[in-house]
Amino acid sequence: MSRAINLRQLVSPPFHSLYAPIQQELADAEEILHNQLRSKHADIDEKVRHGCLLGGKRLRPALLLLAAKAVGQVQPEHLTLAAVVEIHTATLIHDDVLDEAQLRRHVKTCNAIWDNEASVLLGDFLFTHSFYLASTLETTYACRTIGDATNTVCEGELRQIANRRNFAISESTYIEIIDAKTAAFCGCACQLGGHYAGASPDVVQSLSRYGRNLGIAFQITDDLLDVVGTEADTGKTLGTDIDKQKPTLPLIHALEQASSTEREAILKSIDHGNKDSNWFEQFGSIGYTRQKAHEFASRARQEADKLMANPAAEVLQLLPECVVSRAV
Repeated sequence: MSRAINLRQLVSPPFHSLYAPIQQELADAEEILHNQLRSKHADIDEKVRHGCLLGGKRLRPALLLLAAKAVGQVQPEHLTLAAVVEIHTATLIHDDVLDEAQLRRHVKTCNAIWDNEASVLLGDFLFTHSFYLASTLETTYACRTIGDATNTVCEGELRQIANRRNFAISESTYIEIIDAKTAAFCGCACQLGGHYAGASPDVVQSLSRYGRNLGIAFQITDDLLDVVGTEADTGKTLGTDIDKQKPTLPLIHALEQASSTEREAILKSIDHGNKDSNWFEQFGSIGYTRQKAHEFASRARQEADKLMANPAAEVLQLLPECVVSRAV
């Protein structure tokens, strides 16, 4: 394989520095992406490359490769699957349509450049290609595992839509939703990494739990950034949760702490599209949300601490704090 891939240009800081133990493997997986995601039709080729090849955290392929290297050796199957789980950024393309987002990874979203129809079909194109690529492996394990995780992700997204304007939603239901829509695929990536490295079933399950806890911490932090972050730092459209009236943890906590009069005022403010975060500060909801993200990051770290010491395992221990520190 060519060694021309420049990960520093593709992977967002500070993640690129953490990926040192898998730098070559991640570059090899990136090359598979570049080779696979092509179309003979120039207009489609442009959309595909914009949607999936512009860089980002590359968190899911990194998790797969780190899990593999933490418990064994990276095999050719891992490189293929690392490309497969990154192709699943199709979920983000669909998310941008649902949220009417205009910016992701510091560039315009597909729906902002083209339209919703093209974006939905582009997401479908990437989904189907990822399953095709997974099907090239000798067993059906990867297809079954990815298929199950994908169904869980879609269920989570459907539950989130069903709970728009449900401002009585509990924190536990919120956690269930983000566990499905975000964490399931992080767990899937870690599970695939461990399985194809020949790890025992117990270790594979521990890696899966690691990924899911990390994914929950990641999504809680994302939801916090939607309230307190800046588009210059995050590189994506913010404030969409309030625009779409999604009850995320900062709002759930604030509403639980508010008096009936205060609650009514908050909901009226949301109805008018007010994105002022003063209520979150008033009720300590920013600190509470940050604390919850750290709790799930700690659970992930506990799973990583079970691994034998090696450079990849050390990165898995560091990643949870890196994920939640984005909202510091």
